[in-house]
Amino acid sequence: MAEIYNIDFIKQDVFEKHVAKTIASYNETLKSINLSKFNSNLIDPIKLTFDKALFKKSIEEIIELEIHRQRDKSNTNAIGYFHQYMFKYIPNCEVPIHGFDIIVSQKDGTKIYVEMKNKHNTMNSSSAQKTYIGMQNQILKNPNYMCFLVETIAKRSQNIEWKCSVNNQSVSHEKIRRVSIDKFYEIVTGISNAFYQICKQLPITIEKLIKADVVETVEKDTVFEELKAKNPDLLKAIYLLAFETYNGF
Repeated sequence: MAEIYNIDFIKQDVFEKHVAKTIASYNETLKSINLSKFNSNLIDPIKLTFDKALFKKSIEEIIELEIHRQRDKSNTNAIGYFHQYMFKYIPNCEVPIHGFDIIVSQKDGTKIYVEMKNKHNTMNSSSAQKTYIGMQNQILKNPNYMCFLVETIAKRSQNIEWKCSVNNQSVSHEKIRRVSIDKFYEIVTGISNAFYQICKQLPITIEKLIKADVVETVEKDTVFEELKAKNPDLLKAIYLLAFETYNGF
């Protein structure tokens, strides 16, 4: 049976190496979480008690969710790496060490300077204003160039003027644009469904790398065993974790 590969604009071996590097950047989060690491930022037993009751979860499920939340918080950079550094392998795209995330050189000699964000709501007003002003300065230096705010998870597929509030005034410029990642891939590759090709291929490649032992997956955690050693009742054990020296505990 022929091996499945769906991407027309990046060679298979290059894509597989990039996915493997992304997984490697998960590094510490794949390692086993023990009780000390789990409680390094002090778990709140009161919150977990509310969560258990109101979300109708078992204490085991609530602890698993907390472990996942801790890992997920650390993995944002890995996903940012995946999206940004993919463009190293696309012709006419550059990933600079400093400054803008990506620079695209177009056939007419102009350039597109890109800031990438994973989600449309990850920038607060201060961060958005700072980013927009940086783009304004870039356009002032090179009026024929463009600046894009590229969002992986945008509200919709779009390529529109970015309307931003700067010093409490609404500003926009036709060369400063807010672009969903599917439209950005279409611009740089000329393929309308280029981003879809990546999404379709990604689970196939990850599974291949795992089966071939090219990458590591998560190690077994020891949180449950260590909590049960404190008290067989996991909820009581969570309370002891935080309040063992408090009166009554």
